[in-house]
Amino acid sequence: MNELTILELGRDTVWTMLLIAGPLLIIASIVGLTIGVLQALTSIQEMTLTFVPKMVAMLIGMVVLLPFMMSTLIEFTQRVFERIALGG
Repeated sequence: MNELTILELGRDTVWTMLLIAGPLLIIASIVGLTIGVLQALTSIQEMTLTFVPKMVAMLIGMVVLLPFMMSTLIEFTQRVFERIALGG
């Protein structure tokens, strides 16, 4: 395994990680921002008001995005195993 192969593998790993985690992070950010604006407008400072909607949104997002996340991870794993089989 040379340095170029390791760098390509690292780049591919980071890109796959962003593809898998990115949509859920975007969902959490949007819900958090929305709840934060609502709290600022209504002056309600309740901790569970931010936590529960984020958890529900993340759960729904996971259910909806799971097929995409799994196919992305399976494709990445197949690419890594192909590189191992080819010797680097």
